[in-house]
Amino acid sequence: MKQLKTYSIVTIVFGIISVVGIIFSHLALTDIWHGEPNPDTEWRVVQVAFFFIILFHVSAFITIYKLLNFLKKENKIDKV
Repeated sequence: MKQLKTYSIVTIVFGIISVVGIIFSHLALTDIWHGEPNPDTEWRVVQVAFFFIILFHVSAFITIYKLLNFLKKENKIDKV
């Protein structure tokens, strides 16, 4: 149970970071669209945000998997 709680907290943190990353990606892509002379920094922001979005999705799938296994062991669900 403690491990499931830890996975949940990690997923929530990655989710919050992902939302912030999406906002910063929008701002960076807007700068790129408006013709920023040197868009290297903006592209780096998009890459870092993408990395955290992927981490969030992976941690969400792992958390769901662990939750389903926990519920199966506790006989809370019949078929998984």
